[in-house]
Amino acid sequence: MTHDNSRRLLLGAALGAASSPLWAAVDHTGGDPLGSMQWPGLRKQYLGDAPMRFTKDVLVSGPAFADDAMNVPLLVDARALSGTGGGVARIQVVVDRNPVREVLEFEPLKALPMLAFRIRMEQASPVRALVQTRDGAWHVGSTWVQAAGGGCTVPGATRADGSWSRTLNQVQARFFNNVLEGSRRLRVRVMHPMDTGLVAGVPAFYIEQLQLVDGAGAPWWRLALHEPVSENPLITLELPPQNGGGFRLLGRDNNGNRIDAEVSA
Repeated sequence: MTHDNSRRLLLGAALGAASSPLWAAVDHTGGDPLGSMQWPGLRKQYLGDAPMRFTKDVLVSGPAFADDAMNVPLLVDARALSGTGGGVARIQVVVDRNPVREVLEFEPLKALPMLAFRIRMEQASPVRALVQTRDGAWHVGSTWVQAAGGGCTVPGATRADGSWSRTLNQVQARFFNNVLEGSRRLRVRVMHPMDTGLVAGVPAFYIEQLQLVDGAGAPWWRLALHEPVSENPLITLELPPQNGGGFRLLGRDNNGNRIDAEVSA
């Protein structure tokens, strides 16, 4: 057999293997319903070997196309899991294709397992809510958001005009009666540039922790925030209809600046 014939046989065998049903059946996305090649690595990083399932019980809602990649509105709703596995312990939000994947982690505690907020996106990507119930199982909801891009690598408006230093960590908070949902809605805004650290000459500078505590100091919910949360974070949460009063919003940023504000019920 000549050298050329040998090469042809090897090439033909390789092409045949690549087109075989067994080769085609290999799923390189780990069963991800959105077909993201990043999902297997993301699952290993955040969930390890813990049991998980993709589910419509975790709703992740965002725009089909984000006109402003620095302010992409998202809603995460895991109330359908309230009676599953002892209830929701925490919700972690990640973006597959962001340079910083972690967005936030939410412990509902006495709040309902849902929240709305805005994020930065660097490019079109799946957005995930990884919800852990108290039995240790993970329930994953996902959506795909198209974005113009660049949301993580350009400075925010208050950083660009220098006004951030005059309003740093100022808090605006208000309760609303949510008659349709039978709950009380809390909308919180904290003034902060939320710098990602991906803009030349501007180090990462962002709120790390927020929590709502009652008059006895007991927490009602906790949030750990990361760089992709949008400038001047605006966060909406739902509390039970009878939630008392005398709340305070406490927190700090990664430079140690404290947040402490009264939240009137």
